[in-house]
Amino acid sequence: MIEDKRFAVLIDADNVSARYIKYILDEISNYGVATYKRIYGDWTKTSAASWKDVLLENSVTPVQQYGYTVGKNATDSAMIIDAMDILYSGNVEGFCIVSSDSDFTKLSSRLRESGMLVVGMGEKKTPKPFIAACNQFKYLDVLAETEEKNIDIKVTQENGTPANEKRPEHKMEQGHETESNKTLKLIQTQENTEAGKNMTELSVIKAAIIKMMNETDAEDQRMNMGELGSRLVKRYPDFDVRNYGDTKLSKFLKKFDFLEIDVRGKDGSSMWVSLKENSEQTEQVPKPVTPKRRRRHYKKK
Repeated sequence: MIEDKRFAVLIDADNVSARYIKYILDEISNYGVATYKRIYGDWTKTSAASWKDVLLENSVTPVQQYGYTVGKNATDSAMIIDAMDILYSGNVEGFCIVSSDSDFTKLSSRLRESGMLVVGMGEKKTPKPFIAACNQFKYLDVLAETEEKNIDIKVTQENGTPANEKRPEHKMEQGHETESNKTLKLIQTQENTEAGKNMTELSVIKAAIIKMMNETDAEDQRMNMGELGSRLVKRYPDFDVRNYGDTKLSKFLKKFDFLEIDVRGKDGSSMWVSLKENSEQTEQVPKPVTPKRRRRHYKKK
């Protein structure tokens, strides 16, 4: 029996909302066991009060860190020092750094250099350098949205009524949307666009898939779906099909019309991906050009 990896989950309370705690612990359970669960912040502040109940419910240890000066974040240093102490203890095989702050970029790089599996978690506003420094990065707001959609679908199937459907008295009459609601929607759209600018674009993922499929060593130009997904994660740490509205890699890949997916094996559990022969995306390898020999002309004496 293969033992699960042991993880140290370190959370920056100054940059993460308490509503994400469930998604953080559920997601890290897919990678291993959370041996250390610590959260850092100044618990004398009223803004940290929302964490109290969820910390008790999930057995997360709060670490008090006062802000020594105004405008300076002291929790970053405390997290970094503890992370290095845990690293040298040899009690874990991986780290989960939960923050949307780029100050943990160097820490993530250092942990990876020591052979640790580093899983970063933060919101879409997380700077690109921190994302790139992790082995894998998960967007907490995407995880929350995916979970809420799954709950809505489940409730709809059971009751036949969407869970998020408003009561008739609260429904807005068509064609009578107030200016305040229009402004609010515009602000939310702008915030989502700005926050998601660091996420790897779908066009980039598409180009990477085509390149990898063309470079495969297999004679039939096929690649195992699991291997393709693993390569995408290694190339783009924030790659997760949930970022693009899907729950499974197979559903995500079926969106691309230039890919062909077939099932192999007796039990039908092995899925393989290949480029369609008539696809315009297939790279045409040019034939080698043989240089023409010049004929030498000799003058008659």
